[in-house]
Amino acid sequence: MDSLKKEKIALEVVKTVKSKFDDFPEDASNNRNAPFHEAFLNAFKLRIEHYVTDIPIFVSLASWMHGLNTRLGQSFFEKTAHILCDGEKRKFANLKINDHQQSVINGIIASCKNSTRLPNLFSENEEIYLKLDVGEIDAPNFSADVFFEDETSLTLIELKTVKPNSDVFKEQKSKFLNGKAALKNRFPAKEIHFYLGFPFDPLHKEKCGYDKKRFFDYSVDFKKYFANEEVLLSNELWDFLSQEKNTMEDILEIINKIAQPDFMDKFDFINDVKNIAVDKGKYKAILSDWFMKRELVMLDHYDKIKVAAKEDKRLQRVLSQNLFDSENEYKENRILSLLSVLNKIDFSNMA
Repeated sequence: MDSLKKEKIALEVVKTVKSKFDDFPEDASNNRNAPFHEAFLNAFKLRIEHYVTDIPIFVSLASWMHGLNTRLGQSFFEKTAHILCDGEKRKFANLKINDHQQSVINGIIASCKNSTRLPNLFSENEEIYLKLDVGEIDAPNFSADVFFEDETSLTLIELKTVKPNSDVFKEQKSKFLNGKAALKNRFPAKEIHFYLGFPFDPLHKEKCGYDKKRFFDYSVDFKKYFANEEVLLSNELWDFLSQEKNTMEDILEIINKIAQPDFMDKFDFINDVKNIAVDKGKYKAILSDWFMKRELVMLDHYDKIKVAAKEDKRLQRVLSQNLFDSENEYKENRILSLLSVLNKIDFSNMA
């Protein structure tokens, strides 16, 4: 994985960790009213007290943990996937299928539901790609969490952090079939790939390991609707996105480097650029640990940029900005402006 991709993933990690520090429940005074939860949890009071001394705090932590799960599922995994594959989230509308394709799709779904046929990616594609001149109709609008395109193919991935229930499997399969048929009609010369992607295997003992057969066996209805080739699981997903090996290990390494108990101390230190003058070595060490390659380049030439800024008030303002805004977003325009200055500096006259 190249240094810029590592940096971009690291910035997503920083944003995620900082946001969860911002809403960490220090006390239960602002708890939402949860009378039923607290009433039921009283039955477990003696056991809970081995780990947590206060049930309202326990409720707050449970809500906080749910928020972390949601953020990972709706933001971090998706954005990390986009970084790795140079893709994006994409919505599709105003596509067409024909009456024959709709009939075939309905038949495949019904047969899978009744277990009268097994999912087979090759045969299903052959059937739904048959385009006859019989009554063109609107295909259902749909979206893909991850989309990327090259000269020969379109690739779409729907990311899931937990296994859907039976009804969702059916709806997801219908979405795949309608989406592939409609895209094939629109781009007949291209291969169309639509996958379900699971960022990790919760049933496996190893962090990056996966057992697809056991994963499928965990839900009978899963096997009703999806072929093995339609699912990307754990490190298989991340390696597919990056087209490299051991990608999930690399992502976890980045997270583990940043998500440490002293995170807030380090964040506050580098987010105040005045600290470069206080302890440049410490500043540089944090940037290095957090994979912030472009900031390291800027820091190596910081004194020269300051000299150039003496005659440029706009540059002075940019140079004095913090690295992150109030929403924990990295200031991309700031670093691009500072790095562009380096291309204009005549270093030979400043040595």
